[in-house]
Amino acid sequence: INAFYPQAAIGISANTFLLCLHIAAVFVGHNPRLTDLPITHLALTHILMLLTMGLPGDFKCKVLIFLNRVMRGLSICTTCVLSVLQAVTIRPSSPWLVKFKLKSINPIVWLFLFLWVFTMCISSNLLLCTVAIPNKTQPGILTLTEHCSLLLMSYRDRSLFLALMAFRDVLFLGLMVISSAYMIILFHRHEQQSVSLHSSRCPPKSSPEQRATHSILLLISFYEIMYCLDSIISLFIGMAWTRNPILLCLQMLVANGYGTISPLVLIRADTQITKVMQNKWKNKAKHVSLE
Repeated sequence: INAFYPQAAIGISANTFLLCLHIAAVFVGHNPRLTDLPITHLALTHILMLLTMGLPGDFKCKVLIFLNRVMRGLSICTTCVLSVLQAVTIRPSSPWLVKFKLKSINPIVWLFLFLWVFTMCISSNLLLCTVAIPNKTQPGILTLTEHCSLLLMSYRDRSLFLALMAFRDVLFLGLMVISSAYMIILFHRHEQQSVSLHSSRCPPKSSPEQRATHSILLLISFYEIMYCLDSIISLFIGMAWTRNPILLCLQMLVANGYGTISPLVLIRADTQITKVMQNKWKNKAKHVSLE
């Protein structure tokens, strides 16, 4: 557990900075892009996820474990939405996509509301099954943290919730793979065209849109690696049906690895908003100096 706190501190600080950066950019007149809302939502999701991980309590035990599972579900959903929107941004392939690109703020907001409701519904079993300070002699208990454990549900109920979570993960991971493949194909075609139009001595510079797409592809790859590792560790814990401190600590670090690294990648790649904020501060400093 102690190894989690430095990771949480870095993750919360980076996500908070990313969130504040996007909010401040709106106030200084930055024109919102299609991916700004998903990035802001992703940062907020990871802040809540990291804040609700590893905290003890009685009533808090149910609420915090439930919120943490919801935030982890929203993390995969938001990453998928970000991937799909970036694929639409770089090259809409139909008039409908062009129209969606121009008028897409309201649909995205409604989509996120639906994802919140859907993710909370398929995680609602934790409100019923999570117990604090359990009776360790009672059979059918899986320890989640030092203070919280999970009661064994009936086979039918457990199968239902597992099926819903599996459906969500397979659906959104599949959409990530499809959108990533689409972006990679577009980049490959663009590079072939660039080679034919430019000499090897003067390679074309990548645009901010291309750098953002590369960053999102990197995030998707990293997420899929962390997801596979988390699934493997969870499988071992589920098969053992007992509390192994090493496995639980490792799972905690892996489960929150994406939430810690993703804001650092997005901040480094988003040079457009960074330049907007730098120019704003420079203009403000010149104005102050002239006064």
